[in-house]
Amino acid sequence: MKKISWIITIAALLVGAIGVYQYLVFGEQAAGYSSAVPWGLGVATYMLASGLSAGIYLLTSLVYICGVKELEPFRQVGLVAALSALLAALVAIGLDLGHLGRAWRIFISPNPHSPMAWMVWLYTIYFLLLILQLYFDSRGDSAPAPDAGTTEIPGDKRPGRYLAITGVLVALAFSGGLGALLGVVQARPYWSNPLLPVMFLVAALASGSALLIFVVAVVNPDQQDEETGRAINLLARIVVGLLVFYLLFELAEMLLGSYYLSPSHALPYQLILTGPNWWIFWVVHLVVGALIPVLLLVRGNITAKTAGWAGFLITLGFLGVRYNIVVPGLLAPPFTALPSAYSEPGLAYTYVPTLNEWLVVLFVLALGVFIFKLGIEYLPFSRRPDNAVTPPAHHVETGADLSRRYS
Repeated sequence: MKKISWIITIAALLVGAIGVYQYLVFGEQAAGYSSAVPWGLGVATYMLASGLSAGIYLLTSLVYICGVKELEPFRQVGLVAALSALLAALVAIGLDLGHLGRAWRIFISPNPHSPMAWMVWLYTIYFLLLILQLYFDSRGDSAPAPDAGTTEIPGDKRPGRYLAITGVLVALAFSGGLGALLGVVQARPYWSNPLLPVMFLVAALASGSALLIFVVAVVNPDQQDEETGRAINLLARIVVGLLVFYLLFELAEMLLGSYYLSPSHALPYQLILTGPNWWIFWVVHLVVGALIPVLLLVRGNITAKTAGWAGFLITLGFLGVRYNIVVPGLLAPPFTALPSAYSEPGLAYTYVPTLNEWLVVLFVLALGVFIFKLGIEYLPFSRRPDNAVTPPAHHVETGADLSRRYS
């Protein structure tokens, strides 16, 4: 099974590399962009991966900050997943923006009033913190060391604790700051929403916890089943709560948006609910990414398999959420007569992702999986030490009912 997963990942990278080549050679001509719609699927993928990284990191940091011992066996795997998602996000936005040779200038001659400059600084700090935490973990210097015979996590003063506290502040800042990056664009009324930073933060937590439950349930089969059961049941409650919380925010936004009279305000919501891509909201987001996973997680017999599928579906649903944040806001012209004032194809208020864009998304996602697999395969902490504290040695069969045992 491990060999098959490696083959699939490498094959996806190679196929996706075709789209990356087209991007590097032809630039925006390989995408379905126009002057009116300069962002699309690539930016949505970047926002998804960035939120996944922040959400996973915030969840795994509960081990240090709140002493949540159920997540301790998967803390290091969570760090690798957070780093993998961050690198995938940076590759996605780098390919979409182009001119990567100019990236260094933001450190030499930055604009302190630019939210995008702050985002770059925060990503840099966050990346360094992740590297430091992985370094200390590989040495065994930052792991919460339980006393013999217990799995309690004391409030230790090791480097990892300080790094985790700092990292939580940075992750909160850039996950909410991503919403602020759009929220300050007053020319786009759909984005200019004071709730957007909060919604981005909640979405990051919900999608990150969903991906973490997928990792715990499916990608990390070598852990003790008892550990997996505790983690899955805790994460299932967290995922459902955060997802419902986000849906309430979204409901409030949709209800308010439907009452706007200005076309530039109302059109994005009409496009989301009844436009050509209505299925992204109703099917991908609500049915596939919310209804089905919640039904899987709230029933009485949660298994590792069902929890893994639920986490995967929620993560997929949030790609639709990110798409509906980016694209509809650009498809609404500042005033209704503008689209008919010009007939140039490059000025059209339409957008359909091209095959090359989908190939780039495939490459970015496969790259994240590839980095994650390398991390859990070759980093030293991925192997359980002989003297590690483990739960009692009775196991649960794969696919067994975990909720009754560990709820």
